[in-house]
Amino acid sequence: MEQWAEIRYRILHKGESKRSILEETGMHWTTLEKILSHSQPPGYRLNRGRPKPKIGPYLERIAQILKEDTSLLKKDTPLPRKQRHTAKRIYERLLEEGYKGSYTQVKEAVREFKQCSQEVFVPLIHRPGEAQVDFGQALVNVGGALQKVLYFVMALPCSDAFFVMAFDRECTETFWEGHVRAFEFFGGVPCRITYDNSRILVSQILGGRDRKLTQGFLRLKSQYLFDHHFCRVRRANEKGVVEGVVKYTRLNFFVPVPQVRDLKELNEFLQKRCQEDLDRRLRGKRGTKKELLEEDRAAFLPLPEAAFEACRKESTFANSLSLVRFDNNDYSVPVRYAHHQITVKGFFDQVELCHKDQVVAVHLRIWEREEVSFNPVHYLALLERKPGALDYARPLENWNLPDCFQVLRRRLETERGGEGTREFIGVLRLLEKHPMNRLQSAVEKALDIRAHTRDAVAQFLWPREEWRLTRFRLEGREHLRHVRVAVPNLQGYRALLVGSEV
Repeated sequence: MEQWAEIRYRILHKGESKRSILEETGMHWTTLEKILSHSQPPGYRLNRGRPKPKIGPYLERIAQILKEDTSLLKKDTPLPRKQRHTAKRIYERLLEEGYKGSYTQVKEAVREFKQCSQEVFVPLIHRPGEAQVDFGQALVNVGGALQKVLYFVMALPCSDAFFVMAFDRECTETFWEGHVRAFEFFGGVPCRITYDNSRILVSQILGGRDRKLTQGFLRLKSQYLFDHHFCRVRRANEKGVVEGVVKYTRLNFFVPVPQVRDLKELNEFLQKRCQEDLDRRLRGKRGTKKELLEEDRAAFLPLPEAAFEACRKESTFANSLSLVRFDNNDYSVPVRYAHHQITVKGFFDQVELCHKDQVVAVHLRIWEREEVSFNPVHYLALLERKPGALDYARPLENWNLPDCFQVLRRRLETERGGEGTREFIGVLRLLEKHPMNRLQSAVEKALDIRAHTRDAVAQFLWPREEWRLTRFRLEGREHLRHVRVAVPNLQGYRALLVGSEV
């Protein structure tokens, strides 16, 4: 460029002759004309495309094959990506059709066609008060075992604030719970939320933007009164903000793989990171996320006064084994509710079993299939009538009781035989009203004084200050002060003692 500028300056400004420059530099006349015609080197210019004698006749065929891959088999059903043509497979087909060129030419032609056919998107306006929702997945070490979790993400495109919560499965209950927690985190309800066409929300796509919504999604909308918007089929770019947040979350919150005891600890960690992220400022934004979130909140709908119960309800019956089936798993209830109607409330973390208006059992939610959750206490009343089944009862199979209970059982069975087993079950039934730690302490006290009965153990479960309540007092019973109790006549009892050793 330095020589180019100097030659132009000497000829066009100082008036030196072209011949002197040619003799000095030894360049060609056409090169000098190019320098004088352009203020900077114009670069290499190809007047016409290079001929492609081998691949040229097959370019239209390559384009046709690629177009067939992206054409629809049915309405809104494209050919799967894993079943589309690769450059190698196209090369093999062209060889069968008479192609004599190399694989490299085919590979370059396929790359050019794909680059030219890539879709171009229009930047969208993100107004305050709008949100986008999606699910992602990541690996987490939960309790020492590697587990795949699904995480719910709600993003606010205007402020770029987002909320993340992890679940065992993507289903109606976790979808509800994610919304409830996100609305509480943001302090309001977005007026418009964009979704993809998940089966949790959409039972049928009617064409265009029309959707037939599921009952679960309608229930959520009826509670919070927000407007919904569904992306077109295979047009995830319409909610590109939350798609980017899903990727950002996976790379920043789940790398390295989190080591947690349970999902509760993981969600506390995720919420803390979401809160810390509000102090971040993105490129092109006029403030931090926390400052812009106030604009979103100003456009939000208020939270309803009544809390939304994010659970799926089903009405069923407890069977003869005192088990209730829900979501392909069985949960136990106390035996007195066997063959009774039970209402199941399935939350994302637990299952509540209710009879009429009373909660009769609570279990941790099982996300596998065909599993059983037993509470041994539920079967103690039945075992008290059938003590011989104590060692063979499946609900008590993996019940690890403290050592003091085994000592108590041995002493009772030694002293009373079969009735001692029944008495031991009576002691265990105290767990129906008292926690294990208190009953363990009471059993240990009873063993120390060698009081091997259910009633002896029960007396240690009452606090000492409550024992005074068992004494008779006249406070509040003034009318009893005038009652006179006659002195009993013990002559009859003394007559029975005549001649005895007492």
